[in-house]
Amino acid sequence: MAKPPSEFVQSLLELMEPIGPVTSRRMFGGYGLYLDGLMIALVADDELYFKIDEETKPRFSAAGCEPFTYEKQGKAMQMSYWKASEDVFDDPEAMAEWGKLAYGAALRQKK
Repeated sequence: MAKPPSEFVQSLLELMEPIGPVTSRRMFGGYGLYLDGLMIALVADDELYFKIDEETKPRFSAAGCEPFTYEKQGKAMQMSYWKASEDVFDDPEAMAEWGKLAYGAALRQKK
């Protein structure tokens, strides 16, 4: 039987309901968050990171967000996921806006 998502991930799924049926999958000790089969965010150590691309990167950078990084063979590796701004946890409209940006980035990457 699959382990249910963490309490933090469950709260994120509820917060993201306005953008659509977001689901979660366990991966690499964290979770991937998916909308329409596309990964729009990841959760690591109870931190939320949204999918970005070259089009959305300036918005995340201007908001003071930083990229998700991990260490591989002694080197810092960066992924195309950036930490969510703190306001998304208190403002449903902000969560929807940032979630839609992440979904757009995922759609563009798919093409």
